[in-house]
Amino acid sequence: MRLGIKAKQVLGVTSIVGLVVVALSAIQLAALARMSLEESAARGGLLSSAIFQRARAVVAQGGDPRTALAADPGIRSLLESSIAYSPNVTYAAIVAADGTVIADSDPTLQGSRLAPEPALDGLLDRPAVDQLAAIYRGRGRTFEVVQPLLLDNVTFGAIRIGVSTLLIRQDLNTALRPALVTAAAALFVAMLVAMLLAQIVLRPIHVISSGLSRLGQGEFGVTLDLKPGDEFGELGSSFNAISARLSADRARHGDGPAAAGSPIEPLEDAVALVGRDGGLLFANPSMRAVLPADPLGRPLADLLPASHPYRRLVEDTLRDRRSRGPVSVNLEPEEGGAGGERLVLCEAVEDAARGFTGAMLLARNVGYLSQVESTLTYSRKLAALGRLSAGVAHEVKNPLNAMTIHLELLRQALSGGAAGRLARDEGEASAVVPSEQGALAYVDTIGEEIRRLDQVVQGFLKFTRPQEVQLEPLRLPALIEDLRSTIAPEADRTGVAIVLDCPADVPEVNGDPGLLRQVFLNLALNACQAMPDGGTLRISCGATRGRRVEVRVQDTGVGIAPGDLARIFDLYFTTKSAGSGIGLSMVYRIVQLHDGEIEVESTPGHGTTFRVLLPQAGGTLPPAGLGLTR
Repeated sequence: MRLGIKAKQVLGVTSIVGLVVVALSAIQLAALARMSLEESAARGGLLSSAIFQRARAVVAQGGDPRTALAADPGIRSLLESSIAYSPNVTYAAIVAADGTVIADSDPTLQGSRLAPEPALDGLLDRPAVDQLAAIYRGRGRTFEVVQPLLLDNVTFGAIRIGVSTLLIRQDLNTALRPALVTAAAALFVAMLVAMLLAQIVLRPIHVISSGLSRLGQGEFGVTLDLKPGDEFGELGSSFNAISARLSADRARHGDGPAAAGSPIEPLEDAVALVGRDGGLLFANPSMRAVLPADPLGRPLADLLPASHPYRRLVEDTLRDRRSRGPVSVNLEPEEGGAGGERLVLCEAVEDAARGFTGAMLLARNVGYLSQVESTLTYSRKLAALGRLSAGVAHEVKNPLNAMTIHLELLRQALSGGAAGRLARDEGEASAVVPSEQGALAYVDTIGEEIRRLDQVVQGFLKFTRPQEVQLEPLRLPALIEDLRSTIAPEADRTGVAIVLDCPADVPEVNGDPGLLRQVFLNLALNACQAMPDGGTLRISCGATRGRRVEVRVQDTGVGIAPGDLARIFDLYFTTKSAGSGIGLSMVYRIVQLHDGEIEVESTPGHGTTFRVLLPQAGGTLPPAGLGLTR
């Protein structure tokens, strides 16, 4: 459990006072215990001295000392009056050297044996902690004051006075009761004083917290009334300076709900704030297009007809103070400017104390989102077109360079031939006769480069020529299963196992059967060729987010180098010795014609995964015959 500053301060002060009280009480208790032990020892010594004096007089009369001591009435009187000397004395006895009781304060014990107990003087020599432990441990025990008895300088017995620590404990407890009452009173007074001090010390914190709360609720010009001269006074001065600066900024940039809503002004989404009384507090330009002129401050009932979906949502939210939506509504042109589909929600607005203050209406133009998405798609296609053009320029440049070089060589060869003929006419023996075979070789090379250039141009035209795409609802499981017979010969040749995992309940897609078959067939054959030593080809499909269907073509082959991943869909790029560089580019083009996406993941030595995402059937079909789409 977390404690507040006030609780911590009260707890700290009370704890300190409590520790002081406990320490003082322990010191007092130790002093009282020692005084009680010393008093008991002194009274026991006084009693033993009186008994000793009487016993010496009795023994001096002669006769058997044991019999005389046991029969002497004076000794008996002193022993029986031992309790009068000290309330902590439990017995007094004269004991022979062998432990036999000669005389005892309890006559019934005469003649019995009395076991020795620890000496009280030894306890007085020990620390206070040991003395308290001896007094308060268990049911207490007995300590003795011992006075030896001598006869002819020979010890024949001893006077033993028993002192009980249990009786001393009772005396101490009685003496401590006033001290405990005083300690409890001191703790109570300390708690009251700590609470008062906490209230005084924490008042500036409460004032600052209140000021921050007022600032958080949008109130400006807040000042704190804190006296200068201490740290809190300096903090109050800093707070007042910041508050004044905020007020100045507010005056500079404007006031009211419109100023607070300035970040919302440029949004295409229509936003409005309505108070709990139904009055319009704020509306951005997109929302004002739906409302009459000068709508702020007027009731929403005066601004929109009762049948308008915006008004119905706001009134429902104001009535039961619960958020609504999002819901899709279609606005007529006269209701919402250009009209069209809107995604609308209405949120209940609460203040810092969770009190209801009004409603916020948000309407999103779905048509505008479609336009933005189309613009992004078009931008991606333009970027792809740039990459395509760069690839084609590279492919065209190589044969043109080769033709230029060989034309120059041919020109030089022909020039050399003319000079040779001239030298022969003049009868020069050293004339250079050109080789007709060499000239023909240059012509052949130029012809090869022209054919290569023609192939590049034809491939480009084939790739960019508008293609008629016949989109229809298509079941992928049947299409994928039909590929098995076509893939099988190539898979058997390389020892590849084919696994098809396309459940029958996969949603239909919008697609051209022939073109999509070409996509998956191309990817599957490439996968088989990537596993020359065998492996597993897995084609799986299933529904995914965004109303799309995912088709995965996975292999366990050699993989694709990281540096080649970014170029595999570029026209004419290939890593195969006999590849044309058109196959994956056509796959990319066909997928985009279907308004889909294609992704690739590959780890060299561990295989490659192509992931094709296609829209589910039932949505808006992309236009057919788009032509160049990369």
